[in-house]
Amino acid sequence: MTTALTARALLLDMDGTLVNSDAVVERVWRNWATEHGLDADEALKVVHGRQGWATMAALLPDRPMEQNRADNLVLLAQETSDTDGVIPVAGAPAFMAAVARLPHALVTSADLALATARMNAAGLPMPQVRVTAECVGASKPDPEGFLKGAAELGFSPADCVAFEDSEAGITAARAAGMRVVGVGPRALAMAPDLHVPDLTHLAVTAHADGTITLSATA
Repeated sequence: MTTALTARALLLDMDGTLVNSDAVVERVWRNWATEHGLDADEALKVVHGRQGWATMAALLPDRPMEQNRADNLVLLAQETSDTDGVIPVAGAPAFMAAVARLPHALVTSADLALATARMNAAGLPMPQVRVTAECVGASKPDPEGFLKGAAELGFSPADCVAFEDSEAGITAARAAGMRVVGVGPRALAMAPDLHVPDLTHLAVTAHADGTITLSATA
């Protein structure tokens, strides 16, 4: 891992990267796993970063996809209405202020309603460019979302740096041809290009030539 990266555009995951929603995710998915006779601790290991139906497909591979998508709608409604314990990742407000005038997009496995609810609950501004669950046909770890985000911003994947916290998200970003800033403990195991424990440990410097330097700080 390096201590600095240079980019022209930033693609930002939400849950675990900008917003700490672990309390809600754990409540909802523990209930769902228990209802389906699954080990909740094991289920939570594969939840992060994916759309809900993709998590269900991984946990119950023989179940019809139509049932997974139907269940996902129920869980999305539960997660959207439950913002108890949703807070910004440390340093996220200052980070979002630092990138406000720079090319950036949200690339999340949440749908727009859930993304809006959680960004609002965390007191963070919603980026003008966002790729949510409705925008893609494939969930992370597929690279579709990141590729769409880069295209909407008008940059090549090689000029983009993705911010991610999960195995599925980092896998997706790498498959899209992007370098990765890993945020938090889940990301560390994936050996991202640059790792920070939270966003208080990241400095963002914009240059006159349009490049952006991302530096890890002590």
